[in-house]
Amino acid sequence: MLKIKINGIVQGVGFRPFVYRIARECDLKGYVLNSSAGVEIAVCGQEKDLQNFFTAIKTEKPAAAQINSLSVEKFPDEKFYKFSIKKSSVNEGITQISPDLATCKDCLRELFSPEDPRYKYPFINCTNCGPRYSIIEKTPYDRPFTSMKDFEMCDFCTREYQDPLNRRFHAQPVACAICGPKLSLLDKELLPIKKDPITETIRRLKEGKIVAIKGIGGFHLACDASNNKAVAELRKRKKRPDKPFAVMAKADDLENIAEASQHDWKILNSPAAPILILPQKKQNLIAKNVAPQNPNLGIFLPYAPLHHLLLTESPPFLIMTSGNQKGEPIASEPKHLQNLADYFLTNDRPILNRSDDSVLRPIQNSEIFLRRSRGYVPNPILIKKKL
Repeated sequence: MLKIKINGIVQGVGFRPFVYRIARECDLKGYVLNSSAGVEIAVCGQEKDLQNFFTAIKTEKPAAAQINSLSVEKFPDEKFYKFSIKKSSVNEGITQISPDLATCKDCLRELFSPEDPRYKYPFINCTNCGPRYSIIEKTPYDRPFTSMKDFEMCDFCTREYQDPLNRRFHAQPVACAICGPKLSLLDKELLPIKKDPITETIRRLKEGKIVAIKGIGGFHLACDASNNKAVAELRKRKKRPDKPFAVMAKADDLENIAEASQHDWKILNSPAAPILILPQKKQNLIAKNVAPQNPNLGIFLPYAPLHHLLLTESPPFLIMTSGNQKGEPIASEPKHLQNLADYFLTNDRPILNRSDDSVLRPIQNSEIFLRRSRGYVPNPILIKKKL
């Protein structure tokens, strides 16, 4: 029997169901589990099958997974009748937590499919996308140790969560409109507006209002980026006279306001979905006071289901700037932004670890970080050092 211990980003990214699938394909018996130190695997089988298993772990791992170390020890064989996924164990050691990931293509397709149970549900996610770092308290990355612990799954979500062959197997934020977090729109006094939160938010953005929108790692302050008056008012309230604002829009619309290479689009569409500093096109619909006297513009694509839902009908270009008082970190509660916003689109899923949007600047088919946060944190920066 071989015992394998893997450390890195291997929790919350579909690694256990991936191991389960390839172990069954290789006709191996044993188990896989999450531990405080990463993932532990025990396998028994023929030498050829074990070699195929090791190869698959290294070459076919989930896109968001990252293996930093892999150790193997031999032990006397145990009698296993099948390969299973065991309950997580808490022991010594630490492992990495995945950054928050942009909505994947599968979830996006379901989000806009009327026949899907999660149609237009603003918190749709799976093991390939959604919040991670922003909702965790401690490892192992299991639902009781996240801000989802108080949302009891309905039967439908439970079936998917417990199915090792489903892409939502142990996706800790998994939920639906019946059992999961819910949106609410609040007025200036933080009193609820008893109408559809998304429809009403879109209406107020079109009216030129400033709306604080709760995202993955904190609040954004949003307004119509083509409305000069709304942008001027946001600058006044934020005490930000000339520093550029970032603009969020769908890909087809972003093509009309900024110059982007294939390399740039690859970054924009990555699971990290950062803000990218790119040259403005000379003729565009963005208000001149979004980036005054600046040839560049900070642009990014919608990365949370809520963003996709808003941008289907809202003004095509939205200012989505950090929701914070001057000199303070990004806000996680509406009360901290009452003097900055007219309305508040919020929800009842707590943000445990705040993270602002990452900002990158492309340079010769590479890029430099101006701010390294959501989508990249808490990934370490590994450096080579001779001891």
